[in-house]
Amino acid sequence: MPQAIEDYALIGNLHTAGLVGLDGSIDWLCLPRFDSGACFASLLGHPEHGRWLLGPAGGGRVVRRAYREDTLVLETEYATGDGQVRLTDWMPLRDGEAEIARRVEGVRGRVRLRCELVPAFDYGHIVPWLRREGRRVQAFAGPDTLTLTCDVELSLADGRLCGEFELSEGRAADFHLVWTPLGREPRRPDDLTRSVEETTRWWRDWAGRCAYEGPYRDAVVRSLITLKALTYAPSGGVVAAPTTSLPERIGGTRNWDYRYCWIRDATFTLKALLEGGYAEEAVAWRDWLLRAVAGRPEQMQILYGVTGERRLLEIELPWLPGYADSAPVRIGNSATDQLQLDMYGELMDAMHQARRYGMAPDDRAWEVQRDLLEFLESNWRRPDRGIWEIRGPCRQFTSSKVMAWVAADRAVQATERLGLEGPVDRWRRLREDISTEVCAEGYNAERRTFTQYYGGKDVDAALLRMAPVGFLPADDERMRGTVAAIESELGHQGLLRRYDSDSGVDGLPPGESAFLACSFWLADNYLLQGRAREARALFERLIALRNDVGLLSEEYDPYEGRMTGNFPQALSHIPLVGTALGLASQAPS
Repeated sequence: MPQAIEDYALIGNLHTAGLVGLDGSIDWLCLPRFDSGACFASLLGHPEHGRWLLGPAGGGRVVRRAYREDTLVLETEYATGDGQVRLTDWMPLRDGEAEIARRVEGVRGRVRLRCELVPAFDYGHIVPWLRREGRRVQAFAGPDTLTLTCDVELSLADGRLCGEFELSEGRAADFHLVWTPLGREPRRPDDLTRSVEETTRWWRDWAGRCAYEGPYRDAVVRSLITLKALTYAPSGGVVAAPTTSLPERIGGTRNWDYRYCWIRDATFTLKALLEGGYAEEAVAWRDWLLRAVAGRPEQMQILYGVTGERRLLEIELPWLPGYADSAPVRIGNSATDQLQLDMYGELMDAMHQARRYGMAPDDRAWEVQRDLLEFLESNWRRPDRGIWEIRGPCRQFTSSKVMAWVAADRAVQATERLGLEGPVDRWRRLREDISTEVCAEGYNAERRTFTQYYGGKDVDAALLRMAPVGFLPADDERMRGTVAAIESELGHQGLLRRYDSDSGVDGLPPGESAFLACSFWLADNYLLQGRAREARALFERLIALRNDVGLLSEEYDPYEGRMTGNFPQALSHIPLVGTALGLASQAPS
């Protein structure tokens, strides 16, 4: 059985990110970008698919693992019968070459350690040539070159570099791995003492800008650091997760590639960054959004590559067995071809949030918004695939219609409150038409709840967003009934699933775990209904699910007590920030 998903920690450099296991093995890393081919892919297979192990030779007990305070510099301490060592992992922040630095230090006694580097390009498919020059080893194949420089002797055998060495108290060994593109010589490693201190200082300076000072500050700052680590700095785009194909249920087939940027995350991300005090990052994310959606409104996609790429062909990688044999492993994402009407509302709300928080206006933004509204006026009645990217038949999803209402509402507010020009009377009529239809067709009076789609009986946790976006007051009897139905029918050991995945509505085999973002949305509804005590209890349960370094995956299996889905997941950390800020403004009831 592989390491549990929660046994991993994240390191990154604002271009890409890697996952480091409790055993000191980097089992996932794509270079040089989040969406590049992985050179370490054993997370989805076996050691021969690529990894970099550094730890006690005979195994050791982890006595401490933590990030340096307010940073992404990871420290892990191992104890053996002979002593104790500290492993520090970080990725220097600089443009150009991607680097990983690792330092292992003797803390007590004398410990024998093992280093094993298995580079395997193209998601573990290509075994590179290895060439050694003293303590400098290069691995290259096609356009990729990795260069390792280290303080110990390693031997070459069967496509891997291996070696064992001993460290006593006060001694240290440094390891530096750098990726370089074709035709460029790798740079020599910096003094790693200076490198780790510069990286520590950079992250602490960034975290120090956080405007939140409430009771959950540590959790909020860690979530904001995680969102920053999932940002592709050259464009400002924020990926949903740095991984692909971690299963929503162990052994299942719901395995998707999340190394891209989703339009619907824009509203959540913008608001979290602005509320956290990070206006510069919010502006960069807004500008990425405007570049990505440029063109005709009907060509707008639900997700894009990190610099706005549109073609994200979905394919399967048959040579990888998948995490815990959860196949298939997929790269790319065919959801780019889906119609999801909610994304128009998400984008309109993102621009609304930007103006609400005083972000400098952008003339292009309003031009784009007007074009999108014109498209939506003629298309909002079409069936779509919904917020959860259903791969079954298109339906009249209630949450999609609600977000179409949001698009019209935000356009009306922009004209009424900010004086922006537009056909406001027409937009008011559009808003009213959508509201009337949703309340008539999306509400089941017999069951006293809104439903997942028109004429259906099942509920959907996406309906929890109706009150927060302003469609109906939270204390409206229809919303109270909807919240109660969602609690009853989608409750999963005190957490929430997105929808009834056993119903066949999504055209996939049954089964998924609790979706963490939905549980945060439930806490938000409790707050809006004046149920602050229940909101706080649920929030504290959710943050208790974080792993030892404060990270959350997409989902959580409460029966097995383990994380599932891609990791760490932006859409789990974003609502954590929002709910914490909401709780800070509420007194317990």
